[in-house]
Formats: sequence, C-alpha cells, structure tokens
Amino acid sequence: MASLKELKGRINSVKSTQKITKAKQMVAAAKLRRAQAAAEAARPYSERLSSVMASLAGKVAGDSAPLLLRGTGSDRRHLLVVVNTDKGLCGGLNANIVKAAKVRARELLAQGKEVEFYLVGKKGRAPIKRDYADRIEKHFDTSEVRDPGFAEAERIADDLLAMFGAGKFDVAELVFPVFKSALAQEPVVQQLIPVPAPAPSMVDAGRPNAGSQTVAGVVDYEPNEEEILADLLPRYIRTQVFGALLELAASEQGASMTAMDNATRNAGDLINKLTIQYNRSRQAAITTELIEIIAGAEAL
Repeated sequence: MASLKELKGRINSVKSTQKITKAKQMVAAAKLRRAQAAAEAARPYSERLSSVMASLAGKVAGDSAPLLLRGTGSDRRHLLVVVNTDKGLCGGLNANIVKAAKVRARELLAQGKEVEFYLVGKKGRAPIKRDYADRIEKHFDTSEVRDPGFAEAERIADDLLAMFGAGKFDVAELVFPVFKSALAQEPVVQQLIPVPAPAPSMVDAGRPNAGSQTVAGVVDYEPNEEEILADLLPRYIRTQVFGALLELAASEQGASMTAMDNATRNAGDLINKLTIQYNRSRQAAITTELIEIIAGAEAL
C-alpha cells in the first residue's frame, strides 16, 4: 500500500494535470467559435463556385475542355491528399482521418490501382509511414504556421497542380474531416483532380425558385467558356483545399475541447478516489497510533 506521502504527491500531481486540461479546454472552446464560424462561412462560397462551374462545364465537352476537367483519360495512378493536424491532444480525430485514408488506399490497391500519399500535417505521417513507407510522395509541413490559411492552401494547390501537369498522377483525392459538432467530426474522401463536374441539381439548388417552373435563359460568356474554366478550375481547387483546412481547424478545436473535457472529468474522478484512499490510510495510521498509546499506558 502506498504511503501517505506518496498518495499526497499523486493527488497534487493529478490536480496539476487537471488544471492544465481545464485550461486547454477553455482555450479550445474559445478558438472553436472562430474556427466554426470560418468553416461555416466558407461553405456557401464553395457551393456557389461549384454551381457556376457546373453551368460552364455543361457547355464544354471533349478535347476543348481544360485538362483539369477532362483528366488524363486514365485513372490508374491515384494520389491521396491526407489533411491532418500538427498538434495532438484532440482525441481520435487524426486516427479517424488516417483510418479513412488507409481504407481508401486498400480499396484502390484491391482494384489494381497505383496509390501514393501527399501528407499535410505531422500527426498523419507516422501511422501511414508504418504501412505505406514506400508510397509517400511528399510531406507538406504546416507546423511553423500558427493557423494555416489561404496562403498555405494556395501553396498546396499549386504544388498539386504542378504535379498533375508533370503527369505524376491521374486522380487526386482529398481526405479531410468535416466539422459537424464538437462531438462529431466525419472524415470524408473527395475527388479533387480532375475536377468532378457537379450535377445539374447543384445549380438549381442555389436558385431562389428551385423546383418551380422557370423560364430558360440564354447566357453569353465573354471570354469563352474554355478561357473562363482555365482560370476558374485552379481557383476551385484552391478553394477546396482552403475549405478542407478550415474544416480541419474547426474539427481540431472541437475534438480538443471534448478530449480535454473528458480528461478533466477523469482527473476529478481519480482525485476523489485517491482522496478516499488517502483518508482511509490516514485514519488507519491514527488508529494504529492510538492502539499503541493505549497498550503502552496499560502496560505501565
């Protein structure tokens, strides 16, 4: 049985840990509000951009379509862009992202495809490297940036565009978490390159009178659709990567807040158990001393 001094030291140690987890929970809660607002504000822009691109892509077909839209004509070489955090203490967020990436990689390999990884963030490197060390194409480090933003998204997108232009892959898929709430962050796999042509229903979804009878109109584009798409498609890819970083930031803070709240509660439970054990040991020690005193007095 541990001595009273050891129990007192353990209680003080757990109390110190509880203070840290409580402080990190409060910091994560404060950051979550900003990160959630940024992620939710970016979603309508991304959806509207998809609608505009759908309208343009419907007018371009065949060899006249830009390479980012028509693709290389093959889907053999796949690049999985896995977006993880640089910091830990956020529960199972990174483990779930890595799990989704590995599941997708196994599916593609089972179909006879070639798979490589483009890793963003530190926390996904080690678990993916254990299973696919020879399939990691590149790491993109964001640890030196406090809050990765559009500048980092632009660098990642430009890097991917350069690799696609050099013929290093046929299809790129983005693996990232979608923020649902502080308790739920859902990893998704989304095709990034070639840009998937959105369904026509996405265009109608953005109209005020969607689903009602509308009058068809004729839209003339200046310059032509091909030139507009040539500029719009890279912008779309940068927007998707930026949206993934925003979703990751919100998911990280939500998962961190939940994990630190659980850790604080567990620390409180452990303190209560140790305190009960300490009081029982102290009571037993006092009782033993009283018995010795009484026995000594009777002996005299």
